[in-house]
Amino acid sequence: MYYVYVLKSLKDGQLYIGYSSNLKARIERHNSGLVFSTKSRLPVKLVYYQAFISRKDAMNEEKYLKSGGKAHNGLKIRIKESLII
Repeated sequence: MYYVYVLKSLKDGQLYIGYSSNLKARIERHNSGLVFSTKSRLPVKLVYYQAFISRKDAMNEEKYLKSGGKAHNGLKIRIKESLII
């Protein structure tokens, strides 16, 4: 399985979007400061993830979500709704 995930920085509230085949280990790497793009925004919290069977599908979804606009706004709505439940 491959996962597209969204982390939220508890320091500045910014979102980080990525993908991985080992979600737990990847989040541990982020929170250990081993990922350049998030190490200055620690700690981070997993706020959303989506599973895919193929790597290609996960990569395409990550790219789509990072494209901004409608995709990014839709993601924010999904995250907000999941936090309410």
